[in-house]
Amino acid sequence: MNAKLLRFLVIGFFLMIFTACTSEDNSSDTEAILPIVKVYDYSPLELETMALINSHRVSIGLNALEKINHVSYKSEEHDEYMIANNVVNHDDFVARSENIIKALGASRVSENIAYNYTTAKGAFDAWMNSPDHRQNIEGNFTHFGLAIRENPVNGRKYYTNIFVKI
Repeated sequence: MNAKLLRFLVIGFFLMIFTACTSEDNSSDTEAILPIVKVYDYSPLELETMALINSHRVSIGLNALEKINHVSYKSEEHDEYMIANNVVNHDDFVARSENIIKALGASRVSENIAYNYTTAKGAFDAWMNSPDHRQNIEGNFTHFGLAIRENPVNGRKYYTNIFVKI
């Protein structure tokens, strides 16, 4: 009787291990697919800012960047974060870039932010006068997204521009 109990326990043990490994292996093969935002409503100011960036890129022999709604949505999320927290920073850039890399298959992501410019030209000129921001505008990228949001309390504008290479 002990041999039957031992055999039952051994078979049960192997079935448990086999089932656990199979389940784990299946979950790693089918990673959760990140949702991609497909619709984004661009404001005239956002479109003007994007046009300034692309005009500059083309004028120096670079490709114009294609806009991606999902990237603009991630930019908008960051603007809303900065407004809610009354800050101007790149907080959570790693999370934004990881999302874009996983969702869109990007190989490279970079970001420019600006604050309190009333015109697209004002923000663009400030970026161009900053070596790091200019490097992003003139960088080896294929796509971009941009969002501009206004703080309802003081009317100041927050700009987040994310550059992507796919």
